[in-house]
Amino acid sequence: MVLVRWHGHACFELVDEEGFTIVIDPHDGASIGLPAPVVRADAILITHDHFDHNAYQLVRRSGETKIFSMRKGEFRVGKHKVIGVEAYHDKFKGRRRGKDILYLIEVEGVKFLHVGDLGDIPDPQDINLIKEPHVAFVPIGGTFTLEPEEVLEFVKTIRPKAVVPMHYWLEGTTLPLKPLDYFLKLTPYEVLRVGREYSFVLKELEEWPETKVVVFSLK
Repeated sequence: MVLVRWHGHACFELVDEEGFTIVIDPHDGASIGLPAPVVRADAILITHDHFDHNAYQLVRRSGETKIFSMRKGEFRVGKHKVIGVEAYHDKFKGRRRGKDILYLIEVEGVKFLHVGDLGDIPDPQDINLIKEPHVAFVPIGGTFTLEPEEVLEFVKTIRPKAVVPMHYWLEGTTLPLKPLDYFLKLTPYEVLRVGREYSFVLKELEEWPETKVVVFSLK
């Protein structure tokens, strides 16, 4: 079982059965119009070096907390295996918004894929490194990333059990992003609404007959 908490925008917290905590893409809150994350971490993963994804200084850390910023290749975070795959934040090979790292993180047997601000569909050889995750955190607000219609094509390609929307307009958000409802009207998948946190269990995920959209809430 892996406990997942959402802290708004693209920031998620993964907690294993021993309490080891991984925080992904912390934002600073104020610059995007949302509350800042209140969270501690044993490890922090940053998909790209933009202000709304790299505010590691706001995360409570111990002297042993590791920070991995745009880390490519295979490495370990505590006892957990991570694969970082390079992609782009735009459709121009990064010339406009830079590069973006997709992290495939295996915690308690559950494979989590966080794609950061993915702006273009990865090459087939890179898709093979990340396909069929159990849970995929995907940006659905468009403008700076794939548009919602493109996200659904990406989801069909990687075939996750759970799709978790992120990086979309919320009340107070100052970024010009599309709201959640825009994506939900397009999706052919069953929608499961949860609270601010939800526990993913490997056996249960493997028994889901088809992909579900798991919608977190900040309330």
